[in-house]
Amino acid sequence: MTSAPDPTRPDDTRADPPIDPRRFAPATERNRGPILALLTRVLPPAALVLEVASGTGEHAVFFGRHLPDRTWQPSDIDAAARASIVAWTAEAGLTNVLAPVALDTAQPNWPVDRADAVIAINMIHIAPWAAAVGLLGGAARVLTAGAPLVLYGPYKRGGRHTAPSNEAFDQNLRRQDPAWGVRDLEAVVEVADGAGLALDEIVEMPANNLSLVFRRR
Repeated sequence: MTSAPDPTRPDDTRADPPIDPRRFAPATERNRGPILALLTRVLPPAALVLEVASGTGEHAVFFGRHLPDRTWQPSDIDAAARASIVAWTAEAGLTNVLAPVALDTAQPNWPVDRADAVIAINMIHIAPWAAAVGLLGGAARVLTAGAPLVLYGPYKRGGRHTAPSNEAFDQNLRRQDPAWGVRDLEAVVEVADGAGLALDEIVEMPANNLSLVFRRR
């Protein structure tokens, strides 16, 4: 005679629940609205948009949902981040957000050789300077004349932080990795200009951030 299972005893045959690969970034909900407003204005219609350093994938899904006529190509150097992007995209059921690709901006060969726009949100201060230089050069290679590169994040202007909170943030970044840090806007513009990208506009954003819009010459 078979006894009924004892609910107080662990079931060794029961599979563990699957681990949710989705990552969460609290800043995404705070900045996605203002960034969407900017992108709605500057992105070409029916564009293929390459997002560099997509991170959790929350931005890609949000923008993909609200800009259905654009095709979103997320990317990230980190495999766990790419898994998060896949999970968020699957949950949203979006067909205009493509599978993420592995992209290291510091490397000369990118997995995407053409895009109608490139964006990078909160990237260049959480990466070595070589990654920022590579981003600007790579964007110039994949964009056609007049196409935009949009960067979002904190910047120093004239060698000075624009707010005490940005200075504290910069110090915290450099404690984590001396190669990281809030970048000088003028240095970014100089490298972009050398790569063939002209600064089109600087847009003030919430929480002492800026959006820089470059255009491929």
